[in-house]
This record gives sequence, C-alpha cells and structure tokens, in this order.
Amino acid sequence: MATQAHHRAAPTERLKGNEWRAVRILLPYLLEYKWRVAAALACLIAAKLANVAVPLIMKEVVDGLDPRTAIVAVPVALLAIYGSLRFSTTLFAELRDVVFVRVTQRAIRRVALGVFRHLHSLSLRFHLERQTGGMTRDIERGTRGISTLLSYLLFSIIPVILEFALVAAVLIHKFDWRFAAITFGAVAVYIGFTVLVTEWRMEIRRRANELDSRANTRAIDSLLNYETVKYFGNEEFEAR
Repeated sequence: MATQAHHRAAPTERLKGNEWRAVRILLPYLLEYKWRVAAALACLIAAKLANVAVPLIMKEVVDGLDPRTAIVAVPVALLAIYGSLRFSTTLFAELRDVVFVRVTQRAIRRVALGVFRHLHSLSLRFHLERQTGGMTRDIERGTRGISTLLSYLLFSIIPVILEFALVAAVLIHKFDWRFAAITFGAVAVYIGFTVLVTEWRMEIRRRANELDSRANTRAIDSLLNYETVKYFGNEEFEAR
C-alpha cells in the first residue's frame, strides 16, 4: 500500500516544477511562426491602446456637452471616435485570434505527433500494462492544455502587464502618483491572493486529473476485455 501511495504522489510532485519547462518546450513552435506571433502581438497592443483610450474619449465627450461651451460638431466627432475605438478593440482582438490560431494548431499537431511516435518506440512491456484509457485521456488533456497555455502566456499575462502600465501612466499624468500607488497596491494584493488560491486549486485539479485518468484506464481496459468479462460474468465486479 505504501508503494502504491508513493506512485500516486510521484506525478504530482514531479509536475510542480514543470510549468516553465513546458513553456521552454513550446517556445520553438512560437519562433517557427515569429511573424504571425509578432502580428498577433501587434494586434494585441493596438486593442489595448484603443481600450485605454476609450474612457479618455468618453471624458472628452461628457465635457463637450457642457451647454456653456458646447459646439455641436465637437461631441458628434468625439462620439464617432469613441465608437471607432470600441469597434477597434473588438476588431483587433478578433484579428489576433485569427492570426495566432495557425501557430496554436501547428504546435498541438506536432506535440501530439511526437507523443504518438514516442508511444510506438516504447517496449512491449509498457503496452502490455494496458494503460490505454488513462494514457489517451492524458494526451487529450495535454493537447488542450497547449492552446490554453499559449493563449494565457501571450494574451493574458503580457496584456495585463501592458494594460496596467498604460493605466498607471494615465493616472500619474492626469491625476497624482498616489492614485497609481493605490492601484498598484490593489493589484499586488489581488495577484498575491490569486497565486495562493491557484496553487491550492492546482493540487485539487491534479488529484482530480489523476483519478479521472485512473477511472478511464479501468473503463477502457474493461471494454477491451469485454469477451473475458462476459465469460466469467464479472459485469457487476467491473462496475464497482
């Protein structure tokens, strides 16, 4: 029992330091399509700049409605600019996804193909252990994770840093450094809380993935040996 517990715990311990290793493995796939990545990042930056400019233009629109100084043409022009910026935010975000999808799908295909070739290179002993169900579930989960990892890395982490820097610059320029300091403190607290909760959730998620793979292994193994199960009338035993 102790040995089995050790084997169950080992994957979780081994995965703790693998996040950055996964990024390093996927980096060559990004460099292979560096122009697409650059174009996607350019669309991302354009979307963030437009998003930051939206509230500034809205301020000018509201100020332009002052009846003492209002000129009809000014609010109308500002409203047109405001609408264009809102449209640009969505447009550049969609263009980013269109440009980057080829990079993501190419990475998924090549990694999945590499795993498939590796499985064929393994010994007969490995395949006789019949871990087919859990293995296919792990491969499926891993290929889905590639898309998520690349998207979060390029389109969540980097954009948040960029947008935070732009907002801080606007606050310092338009108001006072203390506004930026309060914003920075709130973001720091949020990041710390998010990291702690994410680490806690990751342990639960890894355990859930392990149990899901084990259940799928047993189900697939049972179905592959359907004839044997029927011979011995073990349907109820297999369902336990």
